[in-house]
Amino acid sequence: MKSIETYFPALTALQKQQFEALSNLYADWNGKINVISRKDIHNLYPHHVLHSLAIARYVRFTPGSVIMDVGTGGGFPGIPLAIFFPEVQFVLLDSIGKKVKVAKEISDALELQNVETVHARVEDEKRKFHFIVSRAVMPLPELVRITRKNISNEQMNALPNGIICLKGGDLSSELHSFRQVVEMISLSDYFFEPFFQTKKLVYLPLS
Repeated sequence: MKSIETYFPALTALQKQQFEALSNLYADWNGKINVISRKDIHNLYPHHVLHSLAIARYVRFTPGSVIMDVGTGGGFPGIPLAIFFPEVQFVLLDSIGKKVKVAKEISDALELQNVETVHARVEDEKRKFHFIVSRAVMPLPELVRITRKNISNEQMNALPNGIICLKGGDLSSELHSFRQVVEMISLSDYFFEPFFQTKKLVYLPLS
């Protein structure tokens, strides 16, 4: 939790309380439904919460924006972002029902009014969003193919509508066809922990 406050010192008392609550909530639910590997649950804040908040370092979503988290799993990056942006609406979607249940139970426990959880395949989601976010859920070309229909034409952020995803490793082949328009940020530019040395944020405008 200290790392969250170090990088985001302007959090409100409520946001601090909600971020602190994640530790016990995920430990409890992970014991019932495995959404984070057992050996990694002790790294919840750097590997999952702070990783998710890299998106908040990259862009400040305008209040009223609507964001879909594709393949949210147990709620990443959607739940940390929903805490950070209380005036932004988040739809957390996953095709695996038990993972959606964890995300719903945790968002309900935190009393997040700006979160909707959806158990569905993204191909079946018809609504429009300003941004699609994801965390290493699938290769970018596939993500573009199945979510392009969901990108709204309405612009309300400084950043044009599109996809923002968190990835790791060598992305050269995955990003090859988008190299003219994609932006890639090394997360070691944001966070000093060794975990982030190989982590990237990828933004692709689709408006």
